[in-house]
Amino acid sequence: MSNKATIEVNGQKHEFPLVTGTENEVAIDIKTLRGVTGGVTTIDPGYKNTGSCESGITFLDGEKGILRYRGYSIEELAEKADFLEVAYLLIFGELPNQDELDKFHSDIKAQSIVDEDVKKILDAFPKSAHPMGVLASLTSALTAFNPTSVNVDSEDEMYNAIVRILGKFPVLVAWTLRKKKGLPLDYGDKSLGYVENILKMMFKQPNEDYDLSPILVNALDKLLILHADHEQNCSTSTVRIVGSSHAGLFASISAGISALWGPLHGGANQAVLEMLEAIKEDGGDTKKYMSKAKDKDDPFRLMGFGHRVYKNFDPRAKIIKSAADEVLSDLGIEDPILDIAKSLEQEALNDDYFVKRKLYPNVDFYSGIIYRGMGIPTEMFTVMFALGRLPGWISQWKEMRLRKEPIGRPRQIYTGENLRPFVDIKNR
Repeated sequence: MSNKATIEVNGQKHEFPLVTGTENEVAIDIKTLRGVTGGVTTIDPGYKNTGSCESGITFLDGEKGILRYRGYSIEELAEKADFLEVAYLLIFGELPNQDELDKFHSDIKAQSIVDEDVKKILDAFPKSAHPMGVLASLTSALTAFNPTSVNVDSEDEMYNAIVRILGKFPVLVAWTLRKKKGLPLDYGDKSLGYVENILKMMFKQPNEDYDLSPILVNALDKLLILHADHEQNCSTSTVRIVGSSHAGLFASISAGISALWGPLHGGANQAVLEMLEAIKEDGGDTKKYMSKAKDKDDPFRLMGFGHRVYKNFDPRAKIIKSAADEVLSDLGIEDPILDIAKSLEQEALNDDYFVKRKLYPNVDFYSGIIYRGMGIPTEMFTVMFALGRLPGWISQWKEMRLRKEPIGRPRQIYTGENLRPFVDIKNR
C-alpha cells in the first residue's frame, strides 16, 4: 500500500502522508491541508472519522469486540488484576510489581483526607441536586485547596497530583451518596483495600459495623476495571481538550465529569433503569416493549442494547454478566425491576431481529442491574462510572501533557450571514 494519500481540490492534487498505528489502523495526516490548499478544511460532525491524537493507552476494535489496555486484553485484566493494578497500568504504562503497587496504594491513602471546608460546599447543595452536578463541583473545588499548578516536566509533581486525585475522588463519590441518603460523612478505613474502602465509605451505617461481601467487592472491582478507559470517547476527549489549554488535572477531570453526565454517554446505565421502571409502571409486559422496539414508527428505544462503537457483543458485557448473576444470587434480591431486566435479556438473546442486528445487552445494561442490586440509587450510577473512568482520564491527560500536544482548536464551516451594514436602532 502507498504511504501517501492524494486529495484533489479545485483541480490541484496534494499528497499527504499516511500514519499507521501498531494495530495497522491507517490515518491520513492532514495537518498541512489548510496551508497547501489555501484555507480548505475538512468537516466531520462528531469527529467520527477524525483522529484527534496518537495514543498508546487503549486499543478498541468495535467490529471484532476487542478492548485492550496497554496491550492487555480486558478479559484477562478483569479476571486476574484488581482495579488499582489496572489504574497503575493505564497511568504509568506497565503493570506494577508488588512493591510498586504497595507504595502506590500507601501514597494514595496518605492523600485520602479532603479539606473540611469542602463539606461546607457540599452542605450548600440541596438533597435534590443531581449527584453528577455535585461531584463535578466538588472536584473543581479541589483546585482551590490545591492551588499549585503541576509542573508536568517534574515526575514527582506529576506523581503527587495523580495520587492526590486518586485518594480524594472516592471520598467525594462517597460523600455525594451519603449526602443523598442523609448519612454522616465518612473518611473510610486506611486498613482496607482501595475498592473495599470505597464500599465501606459509601454504605457504612453510623450505628453498626459494615460487613464486606467478597462477591460485592469482586463485582465492583470488575465494574471499575471495565469502565477504566475507552479510547477517545466524549468525556476523555473533553479532558484532553481542556487539559490542552494547560488547565490543571482537577479542572480537566471536572470537565470530563460534566461530559460524562449526558444520557448518551455515562448516563446510559441510568437510562436503562428508568426504562425498566417505565415498563414496570405499564404492567411489566416485556414482549409488548420488545415489539415496540422493533417498530420503526414507535418512538420507544430499548436502552442498554447495542453500542455505538461495538458492532458485535460488547466484550465488557460478557465479563460483567456473570458478576450480575452472582450479586443478585448472593443478595437474594426479589425485585420486579430486575425480573423485567432478565426477561428482556433472554428475549433479546433469542430474538432473530436482535441477534441479526447484533443488538446484544451492553455493559450499561448489566452495570445498572448490579448497582441497583447493591442499593445504589439510580441517579448515582453515572457517578460510579466516573469513579471507574478516573484512571483513564488521568492517563489521557498525562499523555497529552507529556507529548506537549497543541491546544485543541477545531475549525468550522461558517454558514451565517455575509457582511451587512449596521442599522441604527430607530431604523430597525
